[in-house]
Amino acid sequence: MTEAREPAARPARYTPGTPCWVSLMVHGMAATQEFYGSLFGWEFVPGPQQLGPYVRAQLGGQEVAGIGQLPPDRHLPVAWTPYLASEDVDLTAETVRLCGGTVGVGPLDAGDAGRLLIGLDPSGAVFGVWQAAALLGTSVAGVPGTPAWHELLTVETEGVAKFYETVFGFEEEPVVSADLDYVTLHAGGRPVAGLHGVGHDLPRDRGPHWMTYFEVADADAATRLLVDLGGHVLRPPHDSPHGRVATVADPEGARFSLIENPR
Repeated sequence: MTEAREPAARPARYTPGTPCWVSLMVHGMAATQEFYGSLFGWEFVPGPQQLGPYVRAQLGGQEVAGIGQLPPDRHLPVAWTPYLASEDVDLTAETVRLCGGTVGVGPLDAGDAGRLLIGLDPSGAVFGVWQAAALLGTSVAGVPGTPAWHELLTVETEGVAKFYETVFGFEEEPVVSADLDYVTLHAGGRPVAGLHGVGHDLPRDRGPHWMTYFEVADADAATRLLVDLGGHVLRPPHDSPHGRVATVADPEGARFSLIENPR
């Protein structure tokens, strides 16, 4: 096991474009809370309820992520969705449309928590946008159970990179490699997300999609626990330049990654 670390406080307000929240819409709220509570040690508090039943996951009383209930008549993919910070969701919605994206939900108010939209980029990947009010977003980082990174898996990065740069003001830093199509997006002078072009390796049943990496203390132990809780291993733990990583899915099929950062 790796050594425990003190939580890192998130900034008082997120730089526009920075992933500030991650949310999962599911069919079975109770079972999903039990799964992630056991896996990550999350506790749950209710609200906001503007989109139906919704809970916020917390670690030590600090906000981490959200889980909501899918309407029973909506057969939508169960997937983790990152929300990117915006100072004006309505203006962001206009820019999304002008740049070839689609606004699927919103903009709308989530009570006094903030204002949001859910959109699709030109490749069809779903993302959210959050204009913070009472809920600034994820308020703890750098400890097991918190989002560590967000990465878009897509066919190729060139076209979709221009979309995100224009809408959110990102600066990009391509990886110079003959066999790797990867772009790191920067906001406020620091890397905040990645775009990974995987070509024909993109899952046919999923299409372009965002992948959230959650930090764990021990990737192998966390993967074993996930299986015991009813989850599925899509790619077993393996070493990467950024730490030991496993790609997994929860019992409803939502894909995410576990990452044990090198110390």
